[in-house]
Amino acid sequence: MLNIVLVEPEIPQNCGNIARTCAATGSVLHLIRPLGFDISDKAVKRAGLDYWHLVDVRDYENLDDFFTKNDVKQMWCLSTKAPKSYTQAKFQDGCYLFFGKETKGLPEDFLEGHRGSCIRLPMRETARSLNLSNSVAITVYEALRQLDFPGLLDHGKML
Repeated sequence: MLNIVLVEPEIPQNCGNIARTCAATGSVLHLIRPLGFDISDKAVKRAGLDYWHLVDVRDYENLDDFFTKNDVKQMWCLSTKAPKSYTQAKFQDGCYLFFGKETKGLPEDFLEGHRGSCIRLPMRETARSLNLSNSVAITVYEALRQLDFPGLLDHGKML
């Protein structure tokens, strides 16, 4: 199992795509407020997120609330500012993957406090960043690959 932590996400479509990745992989989705959208049952139904019931979504007032309620043994902070590639990370079962808000990323002081856990997705120097939901999917599937895709089907029904 993996834990996806979105710190102050702003765009509902990204959160919806990330929730679908969590549903498909059995990852837990942790949302750190403030959120740029509504996650009430009414809002989720109106958005047509028919897979939301498959996602273990946990909601927190802030990062302090999150760390009070979770025993984080391994964490990785994704940032375009990180010094090393995500392929250098050795992901463990139960690890926490932190992603920042779309417009600013993770807070600078948070990154500095976890410098040894900061990783990035390689990209061209002229590219600002990848879409948040794409970044989550790439990282989640690399972590799951390293863990040999526990509990996931590795084949389809094609004859």
